[in-house]
Amino acid sequence: MQESWNAFIPQADIYLFNIGEAQKAWLCFGCNWIPQLNMHRFIVWAPNAAAVTLVGDFNGWDRRATPLEKIEGGCWVTFVPGLKHGDKYKYCITGQNGRSVLKADPFGDWNENGSQTASLVCDMSRGEWHDQEYMQKRAQRDFMHAPMSIYEVHIGSWKDRPGFRPAYREVGEELAKYCKEMGYTHIELMPITEYPYDGSWGYQVTGYYAPTSRYGDPEDFKYMIDTLHRADIGVIMDWVPAHFPKDEHGLARFDGGPQFECKEERMANHPDWGTLIFDYASNQVQSFLVSSACKFFEEYHVDGIRVDAVSSMLYLDYGRRNGEWTPNKDGGNINLGAVDFLRKLNATILTRYAGAITIAEESTAFPLITAPPASGGLGFCFKWDMGFMHDTLDYMGMDPYFRSNNHNKLTFSMMYAFSENYVLAYSHDEVVHGKKSMLDKMAGDYEQKFRSLRALYGYQFAHPGKKLTFMGSEFGQVIEWNEKQQLDWMLLDYPVHDGLRAYCRELNKLYQKTPALYMNDRGWDGFQWLNVNDADRSSIAFLRKDPADDSYLVCVCNFTPVQYDNFVIGLPAPGTLKEILSSDEERFGGKGVCNRAAIRSSKEGFWELPCSAKLTLPAMSTVYFRYHITKQRSKKADI
Repeated sequence: MQESWNAFIPQADIYLFNIGEAQKAWLCFGCNWIPQLNMHRFIVWAPNAAAVTLVGDFNGWDRRATPLEKIEGGCWVTFVPGLKHGDKYKYCITGQNGRSVLKADPFGDWNENGSQTASLVCDMSRGEWHDQEYMQKRAQRDFMHAPMSIYEVHIGSWKDRPGFRPAYREVGEELAKYCKEMGYTHIELMPITEYPYDGSWGYQVTGYYAPTSRYGDPEDFKYMIDTLHRADIGVIMDWVPAHFPKDEHGLARFDGGPQFECKEERMANHPDWGTLIFDYASNQVQSFLVSSACKFFEEYHVDGIRVDAVSSMLYLDYGRRNGEWTPNKDGGNINLGAVDFLRKLNATILTRYAGAITIAEESTAFPLITAPPASGGLGFCFKWDMGFMHDTLDYMGMDPYFRSNNHNKLTFSMMYAFSENYVLAYSHDEVVHGKKSMLDKMAGDYEQKFRSLRALYGYQFAHPGKKLTFMGSEFGQVIEWNEKQQLDWMLLDYPVHDGLRAYCRELNKLYQKTPALYMNDRGWDGFQWLNVNDADRSSIAFLRKDPADDSYLVCVCNFTPVQYDNFVIGLPAPGTLKEILSSDEERFGGKGVCNRAAIRSSKEGFWELPCSAKLTLPAMSTVYFRYHITKQRSKKADI
């Protein structure tokens, strides 16, 4: 290597990478264009390799033609002229045992997928952004006090174009139009970081810096996000730092030994998924993963990440029996390196990218997931409420006859609702592997299933917490999700399916224009029970409120197939109730039972409340009422 090229080796960036403080490692590592030299620079971290060469289209895949030189910091470097956008390459890594393996670039901007696994030279300057107005609004938005209704999407199976595979550009345009019409505020993309096996749905990642090439190139991915932003739709991506696959071309034993994975073999192997676990205590692994997330915020303008399988990261004994795991330095089962990494990840993203959000998929009672690191928390913005999901779906799967003895499954979520900042998620995980579709989970006959699902969604949208729905669930997909085929959109030809979608659309729109439903998801001053103990009738009522905006909404739910006349709810003050939305409306597929006239409160108290009201509650329904509190006249006005 020529001595004059040393000036183009970013030693300071390599140093930051090695001490765990790199945030934009992709600008140093991988394949980067150096205009001053009219060449591409390749830097790879492989501290224990005996030799590294670069192979690809440009040198006929000759393993000896283009060697890399080892430099300080466990890195290797070379400069190559004459490369163009789309040229394929790999690193040939020779370990200390003399064995050579072809590896994709861990920092590659663009990779092949499936059985073809090369990295590709990528001109990242391609593509234009037109979302400046959106990004400015995002930076000023208080997302904690804003509506958030997330539509979870698997790009490859959402909607096909006849004769063509799904593609970022076309899907982006269709999604923008659909989500705008339906009233969703965000989409959440199932993993799009590059992965070799379709059946993993993207949860076994080999390319942490590259959007999958299944649906187009990086420029196409930019176009999709830009299109969604211009429609005022935020983009959250599912991001998977919990494990990675053992595919030979990937990160596994990258330099001939454990490099990205845990050094202890039994702790490196994930017992449930047959994958490898990152060594979170490694400074370089922390730099690698933090920079991966930052790249998608920086280069692709994503608005948030949902971090998959956080529980498996936090617990050293996750999925293991006694004697199969190594305790931490204090003798406990918490992965202290993972805790440190997650705090660093959240602190970095939330300070670097204004308006960005981070969400944890965490299924245990690990404390303070959404508390700031300074308070001993992990620093996430939100956590999926897995308890709400399991309890409500168990409840709705029961014959209504047995629900009265399980009333706590309906109400228990409010015992912990404000312990974290929650997202109420009915995700893809609930509609696969024999769990049935959301519609088919509901007890009863075909008609009853629709009534039940509408009632459940009404409860979800009134309950404190942000909302998430998996694609197809909004119109009653009958069969389980199958990643190999598009959703059954032809079901919308049937009025009951189209009615369910219309109901979800109205829920979204009412949610967005009702401050009581989103301004205060974090405390009892935004929620009040009005009828909580009516287990015999499997019914509940509660108030959502935002006094600052004079916004009050009463939600009443009936989870039996019996209509209740003169159903009593308590009220905190005199006022009137006006029905504004019911899951039983005929346009949604219901019977049309409703409260046409405004309902005045009674001075007769109910439960612990000073006033009450009687209303008609349709069978298997959720009904929303606008609650207008009667303003008390001052004594001066009476004179």
